[in-house]
Amino acid sequence: MTAIGTGSTVAVVGTGTMGQGIAQVALVAGHRVRLYDSAPGRAGQAAEAIVRRLDRLVEKGRILAAERDAAGARLSPAEDLAELADAALVVEAILEQLPAKQELFRALEDVVRADCLLVTNTSSLSVTAVAGGLRNPGRCVGMHFFNPAPLLPLVEVVSGFATDEAAAATAHATAAAWGKTPVRCADTPGFIVNRVARPFYAEALRAYEERAADPATIDAVLREGSGFRMGPFELTDLIGQDVNEAVTHSVWTAFFQDPKFTPSLVQRRLVESGQHGRKTGRGWFDYAEGAGRPEPSTAGPGPVPSSVAVHGQLPRPAAALRELIEEAGVEVTDGRAPGESEGFLRLPGGARLALTNGSPATVRGEDAVIRFDLSLDYRAATRVALAPSARASAADLAEAAGLFQALGKRVSVIDDVPGMIVARTVAMVIDFAVDAAARGVATPEDIDTAMRLGVNYPGGPMEWADRLGAPWVCGVLDSLHGQNAGGRYVPSRALRRRADL
Repeated sequence: MTAIGTGSTVAVVGTGTMGQGIAQVALVAGHRVRLYDSAPGRAGQAAEAIVRRLDRLVEKGRILAAERDAAGARLSPAEDLAELADAALVVEAILEQLPAKQELFRALEDVVRADCLLVTNTSSLSVTAVAGGLRNPGRCVGMHFFNPAPLLPLVEVVSGFATDEAAAATAHATAAAWGKTPVRCADTPGFIVNRVARPFYAEALRAYEERAADPATIDAVLREGSGFRMGPFELTDLIGQDVNEAVTHSVWTAFFQDPKFTPSLVQRRLVESGQHGRKTGRGWFDYAEGAGRPEPSTAGPGPVPSSVAVHGQLPRPAAALRELIEEAGVEVTDGRAPGESEGFLRLPGGARLALTNGSPATVRGEDAVIRFDLSLDYRAATRVALAPSARASAADLAEAAGLFQALGKRVSVIDDVPGMIVARTVAMVIDFAVDAAARGVATPEDIDTAMRLGVNYPGGPMEWADRLGAPWVCGVLDSLHGQNAGGRYVPSRALRRRADL
């Protein structure tokens, strides 16, 4: 299917930040763009704002002055919906209220021609429901742009239950022609990104509620330990706690209160208190002028062990550690681990150092154990979290910290909670992604693309599943479920099958 030609008019209804951004994208791609807003005068103001942004692009050398002038000549405000009659594509970017969107599309259906593509930019509502009142719902498709639309490359092209394949294919081709990276998606709550990303926020909040660590430390462990661009607490402060909590609640409700999507009580309290993040001056962190940011908890220098013994075979996610330890000049010997189901490191003082498997370090009858958290890349990581068991001494913990410090890592000591921080988060994100792929929400390739581009993940969760191994991921979730009954951590059937295979 081919994209809508640049000789065709694109209309944008709703001229807030997102509407202006989408209009700018279509305009720069070469289309005539008509802006409409139900508030008198707002479309004209939006057109002026877009031209000012084009002026800044000229100043930065991004476009030529002649290109700006040509684009400005193609942009015009409309005072009535009837002025959109010649549009080949209409993008709706109004408020996120289903009745308002349905009413708009019913009105548009009486104005535009029969082959006009009707597009909703909804981020949380059902595309099927938005199109439900149309005489021809087949021409309605979702195109979920990410904010700011001119800069972020991802567009989720969402097919509602009645969307024609030709309409979705045209929307996909048009997004690509506009310089975006489109991914195809079925009409499911949260689409791809807002569905699969829920555990990134939810598990950090859960770990905080369990008093694993403070927000600054949890952020640092995920950011410095596994390469996430921002930690979940600073990211939700940027998004807005009210916005993030509303999306979480919307997805949870749409999935009939599935425990895997359960919202956080502590985030609800933050929203109720009016601490919505950067826009209100305070969220998880204080953004008042002159306010300092809290530092993550970081262990002091520990003694570097002269040698460590590797017992059994280290789990696949931690296999790189042996080579890193040897490169750091620490002697590595082979020990024996009769009857042990997982490999581990034995420190000179006798404590066992093991990758988290979803269970706490403190287990009845076991000697001193120190769990270390998952990293998606131990060589690149600059921080690792440790969780000591009740029997581990201060000397044991210092030895474990000294070993990772010898590898060039900062160390954060957290409370002994199941799954620690990174492991529980990554395992849940993988489970959500594998389940979404199995249910036909999107292809594995599109899921990985969406998560890399939509939320800047340091890789795709489907790729993580292959690299870490589905059996290990499934084992972490099984252990978490054993510690937290209720269904939140039960591995999806798709992940279980992947692990069995």
